[in-house]
Amino acid sequence: MRHRNAGFKLGRNPSHRRAMLRNLVTSIVLNDRVETTITKCKASKPLVEKMITLGKRGDVHARRQAAAYLMTAEAVDRLFGTVAPRYGSRNGGYSRVIRTGPRKGDASEMAFIELLGAEQELNEKAQKRAEARSKRREELQKQLEEQNPGEQSDPNVEP
Repeated sequence: MRHRNAGFKLGRNPSHRRAMLRNLVTSIVLNDRVETTITKCKASKPLVEKMITLGKRGDVHARRQAAAYLMTAEAVDRLFGTVAPRYGSRNGGYSRVIRTGPRKGDASEMAFIELLGAEQELNEKAQKRAEARSKRREELQKQLEEQNPGEQSDPNVEP
């Protein structure tokens, strides 16, 4: 029975668990979305919510508390400059967990933990990646045509 045993141990000792959760929360603040196991998502969700609440407070003491927990100064700046103002009129519930199914290697249940309202930024990032990918593909196609000028290449076949 686990009566009165709150929290997640995650199979780690306390210092490793704290370091892992700090890294995960920092990544969520920086990237708006992270894929990890469901248990880690559940363990990190309250910590992310607390960081956003500190960001909404916005005073020097809150900034110092966030800096003491987050791993990089870039994450602190993004929290106070971009992430927290997004939730100015919202009273909690800043993140969500979306299950994605079992991991291929060990069948561990995986999930995305993401910040609400970040869909627009995530879509822009995905669009930029797709444009860069197509540009690289075109450059590679040109190089192949320069190397083999006599051969006709089919544009529908990927190199």
